[in-house]
Amino acid sequence: MPNDFTALVLDNADDNFNVEIKSISDGDLPEGDVTVAVEYSTVNYKDGLIVDGNKGRLVRNFPHVPGIDFAGTVEHSDNPDYKPGDKVVLTGWRVGEVHWGGLAQRARVQAGWLVSLPDGISTLQAMAVGTAGFTAMLCVDALEQDGLVPDSGEVLVTGAGGGVGSTATSILAARGYTVVASTGRRELDEYLTDLGAAEIIDRKDLSETEARPLEKERWAGCVDSVAGTTLATALAQMKYGAPVAACGLAGGNGLNTTILPFILRGVNLLGIDSVMQPAANRQRIWQRIVDDLPLGKLDAMTSVRPLADVPQLASEILKGQVRGRTVIDVNA
Repeated sequence: MPNDFTALVLDNADDNFNVEIKSISDGDLPEGDVTVAVEYSTVNYKDGLIVDGNKGRLVRNFPHVPGIDFAGTVEHSDNPDYKPGDKVVLTGWRVGEVHWGGLAQRARVQAGWLVSLPDGISTLQAMAVGTAGFTAMLCVDALEQDGLVPDSGEVLVTGAGGGVGSTATSILAARGYTVVASTGRRELDEYLTDLGAAEIIDRKDLSETEARPLEKERWAGCVDSVAGTTLATALAQMKYGAPVAACGLAGGNGLNTTILPFILRGVNLLGIDSVMQPAANRQRIWQRIVDDLPLGKLDAMTSVRPLADVPQLASEILKGQVRGRTVIDVNA
């Protein structure tokens, strides 16, 4: 295989942060027992933080290749679980943050971080799902394990215009739930309706004023990627015994609420982590994605862009200007 390949490389020499698309060699790759020819990656919120100035100092060692997920084909493997030609997908494990990631034509990682791509989904579709969609499926799975069923009532999805929210809306609607989508971008109403939302509400209804400790019961379940006041309001409006899957902090990492929803209504707040999920559960969730996500609707929430567009996209995603999922063709 050719030794040189193209990558998006970050550097911080003399505290001068720099983003460059350049040619590097196979010998530059970090240690790992599987080398993957990357076909597609994505731009997630964490990628935006890293590429747009390394906000939050998520990356400590330079040079660095970002990209928290990727899909592609195994080129070389020292691990018996994978062989050349296998199609694989990776999300999590702090790849793209601590370990070099997928915004390059080649990646070298530990075999235990990979998942065999299930039948019925392509590498492009896998990245249209990506970390955001994987997280959304974890949320739906957790809600259902807690007892949520379509007859329970309305399910609230906050941050519905983003990657997690769009995918959660589509999955829930396909499974027969009545989805109420919350967004601050009302120009997305038709888009969210097409994904299956039965109603769209303005995020101001949840975020502009501090919630009372308990409000009128409405929601049978909730997928929340916003946190802050939005999550506090949702908790105060949950039905008795209802679950809330919390997976993001687009509205900040605070939560100003009381214990009353939990001890008077039996509300369950379920924390969702997609980064360190065990391998067996990863494979199970990816199979659920194939089974439960209407893959045909991915086109409605997905755009494909070249590697050169990543710096611009990083800035846009931090400003909330990216709709749905953005797949990066690292070979374009």
